[in-house]
Amino acid sequence: MRIPVSVLAVVLTVLAAVPSVHAQGSHAATQQAIDSALEQHASTAAADRADLLRVLEHPAVKDVASRVGIDLRRAESAVATVDAQQLGMLAAQARQAEQALAGGQSKVTISTTTIIIALLVIILLIVALD
Repeated sequence: MRIPVSVLAVVLTVLAAVPSVHAQGSHAATQQAIDSALEQHASTAAADRADLLRVLEHPAVKDVASRVGIDLRRAESAVATVDAQQLGMLAAQARQAEQALAGGQSKVTISTTTIIIALLVIILLIVALD
């Protein structure tokens, strides 16, 4: 009677250990998945930086910046130093400003000039605080 109980205990222990051992190996990401994620992050950041620079090169932005006294060269160089979280936020604002500058919005809730000034001030504040 002791032998069947001992065998049953050993079998149950082995069966209980197998799922946890198997689960430990399946959590690692492949090198290809890591490379792909890094490449996607880098391309997203590059696209966001390009959007910001494109808006800063717009003639209306240059006009507003010169009237307010903001140095666009400094703002353009600051784009390269912005971290990922701030870059995403600034790029979203830049896309909105670009769409407004292009006349793509049917209803403008914030004037284009206000968006441009806010974008430039945010970039300069980031540079000043770093």
